[in-house]
Amino acid sequence: MSELRFDGRTAIVTGAGGNPGLGRAHALLLARRGANVVVNDIGRDPESQGYADAASAEAVAAEIHALGGKAVADTHSVATEAGAAAIVQTALDAFGAVDILVNNAGICIVADFDTITARDFQRTIDINLMGPVWTTRAAWPHMKRRGYGRIVNITSGSMAGYPWQTAYAASKGGLFSFTRALASDGAAHGIKANSVNPGGLTRMVTAAQESTSPFIQFAKEHLPPELSSPAVALLAHESCPVTGECIECVGGDVRRVYLAQTAGISDRALTLEKLAARFDEVLAGAAEGRIRHDAADPREWHIKPYQRR
Repeated sequence: MSELRFDGRTAIVTGAGGNPGLGRAHALLLARRGANVVVNDIGRDPESQGYADAASAEAVAAEIHALGGKAVADTHSVATEAGAAAIVQTALDAFGAVDILVNNAGICIVADFDTITARDFQRTIDINLMGPVWTTRAAWPHMKRRGYGRIVNITSGSMAGYPWQTAYAASKGGLFSFTRALASDGAAHGIKANSVNPGGLTRMVTAAQESTSPFIQFAKEHLPPELSSPAVALLAHESCPVTGECIECVGGDVRRVYLAQTAGISDRALTLEKLAARFDEVLAGAAEGRIRHDAADPREWHIKPYQRR
């Protein structure tokens, strides 16, 4: 197969200033393949805990320049409609178009459901779910006018349910469904929308866990962020073969993630007692409800204590 390239295309990658980071890996791959890249990152979230240093959109843009690529840095926040519109305007001002939008920016606050503050729960939704809504709303008219667009939303396997991640799981589950709906809306306009469940050693991971966490060591050995980027790039390419799909791409393992339902039962005279008696039939064929993880049970990770503000 000939090399897949993005010459002449302009991509926005949000949350791309972290090193190590998934967004940075996605931005570098797109740039190496010829895309003009808007590297977006606010640098440091003043309300997030545990980060040893700030992310830098400017540093990643400089990396791309050093590789001979084209990039501009942007430091607006995705969490507001105005900030998202400014990010898209940066792409238009610098490169005259927006062809690809990778909604990668996000936060993960690890805390028990009854401990996380209302503020932190709302911030998670505002950044992880509403951020992609606002950036997509800003980019959509330009993509629609040109009859072309590729949107890749970064979801997470956590949407299936992990301990201490109710806010994060809710935001990513919402983003999964948002992507499915976008695919339907965009089909008539040449706009494809898909999502990727990535995984890798990133600043977010190290900020949430102690250095002794078994997952940190596992990620160092097996989960470089760069191994999630091929799925993002394929779904961002003009030859992307699907829309409305979710692809998990972690450590070189790639699989489709999808909704499913069992055959269930049918009874037009259904009662509570009948349902209780036949509930095993309703569940028959469903996957095991246990969450698997290659490194360790999440409850055994060495999570940094959550501090209420």
